[in-house]
Amino acid sequence: MDLAEQLLDSWRINCRINHDLLFGLTDDQLCAPLAKGKAVSGQFAHMHNVRRMWLRAIDQTVGDKLIKLERGEHSREELKAAILASDVAMAKVIADGLTKGRIKNFKPSPAAFVCYMLAHEGNHRAQIEIALRQIGTPLTVEQEFGQWQWGKL
Repeated sequence: MDLAEQLLDSWRINCRINHDLLFGLTDDQLCAPLAKGKAVSGQFAHMHNVRRMWLRAIDQTVGDKLIKLERGEHSREELKAAILASDVAMAKVIADGLTKGRIKNFKPSPAAFVCYMLAHEGNHRAQIEIALRQIGTPLTVEQEFGQWQWGKL
């Protein structure tokens, strides 16, 4: 597998981790607030909205096809639909950028863009874990460590 395919594979694994987390939460966990900041559902909405923001900066026609999740509560199904759409759009932009050797409006490289996006989404998954611990309903051991089983994903 060449480096471009490895980076795309890493993006896809990241997306599966997000989906596993979203669908592994109870309804109460999904609505859990942070002491400060976005509720758990808001963390997922924010990840999607940042993807949309980048997609609009890279190719406005692609980004504008995605809905913006406004502030407030979002159902699991709304989040799933939005995140699935931005998963696919981001994968295409990443693949095109890796082929061309650049991603419009992002420096230094397409590989750095993938790493940037993975770091951003990992940060928000950590905020979700913190929120759930604060309300006394932490992730299960399987959920927590499952995020690190990239070889199985």
